[in-house]
Amino acid sequence: MLRVSGVLLPSREHRDLYVVGDRITYEPVADADTAAQGWIVPGLVDAHCHIGLDENGPIDAATCEEQATTDRDAGALLVRDAGSATDTRWIDDRADLPEIIRAGRHLARPRRYLRNFAHEIEPDLLPTYVAQEADRGDGWVKLVGDWIDRDVGDLSPCWPRESLDQAMRVAHAHGARVTAHVFGEEALPDLLAAGIDCLEHGTGLSADLVETMAARGVALVPTAKQLDNFPSYAAAGEARFPSYAKHMRALHARRVETIMSAYEAGVPIFAGTDAGGVLPHGLIAEEVAEMASYGMPAEYALGAASWRAREWLGRPAFLAEGDRADFVVYDDDPLANLDELRRPRLIVLRGRGVGP
Repeated sequence: MLRVSGVLLPSREHRDLYVVGDRITYEPVADADTAAQGWIVPGLVDAHCHIGLDENGPIDAATCEEQATTDRDAGALLVRDAGSATDTRWIDDRADLPEIIRAGRHLARPRRYLRNFAHEIEPDLLPTYVAQEADRGDGWVKLVGDWIDRDVGDLSPCWPRESLDQAMRVAHAHGARVTAHVFGEEALPDLLAAGIDCLEHGTGLSADLVETMAARGVALVPTAKQLDNFPSYAAAGEARFPSYAKHMRALHARRVETIMSAYEAGVPIFAGTDAGGVLPHGLIAEEVAEMASYGMPAEYALGAASWRAREWLGRPAFLAEGDRADFVVYDDDPLANLDELRRPRLIVLRGRGVGP
């Protein structure tokens, strides 16, 4: 049994919190050991992550464990795995590793995404594969909405509207929400019109589409750290695809304006690192700081990686009596200095102190 004393976020109440088994109680426990004092934050969330992938595709179990442990040690106790080609279900049996909410495997057009990542299919098969991945996942399906088209030499949509309409109906009938990778502008109107639930990256959003997202409650996970890589992607493709390179640089140049327009319109925004492909795991503190650097208030940016994200993903958000004991303790107020998120004092997962 553990006792933690400190300020709960986001309420800012000063409380003594006790852990009995894997649950939280605020009823005093006489023989509980004091584990830490400080600022207590509901377990962090990486809402776009890829445990089970590296830049070459699927990985072995040992590397999956290393990725999951790295995320946990950064305070990310809940991960929405936004597409993986590796079966990571065995992690569910490990009480010392983060909880994963899976989106199945990416669904992409042939030769229109990263090699070895996706089921590469033609549009007529999209509804069938959406049903399959909805059953494999934990309430999410991941589409690749746009990617470079070698014939066009630039980003272009992957799916016709009629395939998207069918896919959304199938996913929702299976109780799954749908999200889509999308960098550019052209794919967005059809994705939103078809009933998408979330967008990843979203750098091609326009003012009218932002208003549509806000009105419908469509979420955005901008993966702000990943957007910093757009200039390097442009440079890599410049020789063969100069139009693509120019486009990626333009999207990068206006990324802050685009994402902040979504924030200001009231689009629900959540923090995701996009770890597992190009980027390493364990970057949730850096992602929160990057979002705040765009102009989001610290409380909004941290909530996007904690209590608001937990609520969005259907998990207890506010460390209430009887909730599972998943939280992180910091020496100082992370809302006063987001760099504090890099230095957890205590990480408690399923009632057990697991780090640092």
